[in-house]
Amino acid sequence: MLVSGWGSEMNSAMDEIDLLRQAAQRHQLVMRGIGEEIDLEIGPGDDDPSFTSTPLVVVAPQDCSAEEQEDHKQLLLASEIPGEDLHDLGKMPQAKRKKKVVKKWREEWADTYKWAYVDVHDGTTRIFCSVCREYGRKHRRNPYGNEGSRNMQMSALEEHNNSLLHKEALRLQLASKDKTLPVVERLVYVKALMSKTAGSIVESILKRDPHEVEFLQSVQEVINSLEPVLLKGSQYAHILERLLEPERMIIFRVPWIDDRGETHVNRGFRVRFSQVLGPCRGGLRFHPTMNLSIAKFIAFEQTLKNALSPYKLGGAGGGSDFDPKGKSENEIMRFCQSFMDELYRYLGPDQDLPAEDIGVGPREMGYLFGRYRRLAGNFQGNFTGPKIFWSGSSLRTEATGYGLVFFARLILADMNKELKGLRCVVSGAGKIAMHVLEKLLACGAIPITISDSKGYLVDDDGIDFVKFSLLRDIKAQQRSLREYLKSYPRAKYFEDAKPWQEPCDVAFPCALQNEIDQSDAVALVNAGCRILIEGSNMPCTPQAVDVLRKAKVLVAPAKAASAGGVAGGEHELNHEYNLMHWSAEDFETKLQDMMKQTYERSLKASSDYGILKDSPEALVHGGNICAFLNLAQAMSDQGCV
Repeated sequence: MLVSGWGSEMNSAMDEIDLLRQAAQRHQLVMRGIGEEIDLEIGPGDDDPSFTSTPLVVVAPQDCSAEEQEDHKQLLLASEIPGEDLHDLGKMPQAKRKKKVVKKWREEWADTYKWAYVDVHDGTTRIFCSVCREYGRKHRRNPYGNEGSRNMQMSALEEHNNSLLHKEALRLQLASKDKTLPVVERLVYVKALMSKTAGSIVESILKRDPHEVEFLQSVQEVINSLEPVLLKGSQYAHILERLLEPERMIIFRVPWIDDRGETHVNRGFRVRFSQVLGPCRGGLRFHPTMNLSIAKFIAFEQTLKNALSPYKLGGAGGGSDFDPKGKSENEIMRFCQSFMDELYRYLGPDQDLPAEDIGVGPREMGYLFGRYRRLAGNFQGNFTGPKIFWSGSSLRTEATGYGLVFFARLILADMNKELKGLRCVVSGAGKIAMHVLEKLLACGAIPITISDSKGYLVDDDGIDFVKFSLLRDIKAQQRSLREYLKSYPRAKYFEDAKPWQEPCDVAFPCALQNEIDQSDAVALVNAGCRILIEGSNMPCTPQAVDVLRKAKVLVAPAKAASAGGVAGGEHELNHEYNLMHWSAEDFETKLQDMMKQTYERSLKASSDYGILKDSPEALVHGGNICAFLNLAQAMSDQGCV
């Protein structure tokens, strides 16, 4: 009896399941086991007639009471009742159905969710993530078994957008958003001036390093000058392709501890671009904007600068995103020591030796060399830095600034003019800018401006030696340039502004790269500027260069004009000169000779390739051509290196 009774109950249950499956087929539902909840996601919503003309089929849970099971059986049997008697069924008590309310897709979602767009994939319309280019996967709870309605895809896409993969892609996109647009604009700008060969080289660099804006800009400017060289022989194009890839790039972690005992981590860089002409020399920059693109750009510019000089030197560059401003002496020392703990293994008198750049002065170079000496185990006084006991020359820091003024005098001499009485605008307030001011005063010029990261100071009466002494004290004590106004109230200080609209004859940009944009170049031209001497590497954007070229403003490139630092550093590193005590007169004589050689070599190279001496870009193109030919000859002689 028990067996037969149990068997009859099983048959009854199987009959119920069969009835339920038949009803499910009519309503196109996916059948699940008894007691499992069916999650209905209604695509068309209540407008679908198939869900209003037929009753809902509900699965009774296994632990229901007898009365609930009886009601459930009646509902199951009602599915076979003829249509004319269905209205009586509505009067019967029904179990509540659980329905998920799903919003219909609306076109305004595209405005609400900026990261989504609609496209067709494999013949199916899908909603894609604009960051990852991924679409919402098939929803695992979709009862229809199709690829999912738009709102289901949207739900899946929302899950995707909460994933780590999407968040990382979004972070990278936001980090490069401001940089990506300038890359495209600059590429189009330069391509319009290029031959097919030169354009293909730039395109290959862009594909390889699309986010390295500063490096790409530097490469484009150089290739623009090298067009006549590339047209003379295909071998130069192959050499240039090899040259544009650095020999070694080093990225490393720099942990350090502040005065409160808290740990910090910065990133260090060193790019050894080329050693074909000799051991590498190049600056170290400590600045919060420092990254691999800037390190490569600095190293590439230094490679060409060293190749243009009379000395046999390779080029390198690097630094860290560490900001020395606001740090104590002990914090700077600890950071420099940690920085050198990793970098020292790649340095040496016959490999690579660093020099000063933004944020790295005698203090930082002293800390760096002290750590290097201790780690290397010997005293090799080969770091280039001024006024330190282990340094050879006491005039190293003046060399770059003085060289800029000497180069300006050479240009004016060819025009039968001199610096005396000319109004000069100077940007920056670092070592280079201060020594430019000093030498301009010695030559009888009238410098009127100086600037920092917060604005610029202008004195229409001109800065004399007494005022210069005050400025030097202000910067040495790390005070604001506004302090100058207390002693000279006729001067003015403009916040968040640049000095390029001030009336002048000669401009000396000595701050950062790209400090002169298109509007600044227009202001310079309107202010009467006729000569621009680049103290910083690549101070003008491509659009600014175009404005200056059309206005026939003569531009002296940093590769040639700021090569005085190369001469000073080489004299320090040369053992013969290192044992001698240089007087100021002797050093300036040597420096002037070196600047004259660089000036003449640049003009000769431009003349050899059909560029007239009177062209405002003769020095720019000539300097790039001369430097590249020196490197190309060495690379050709040494084989495939």
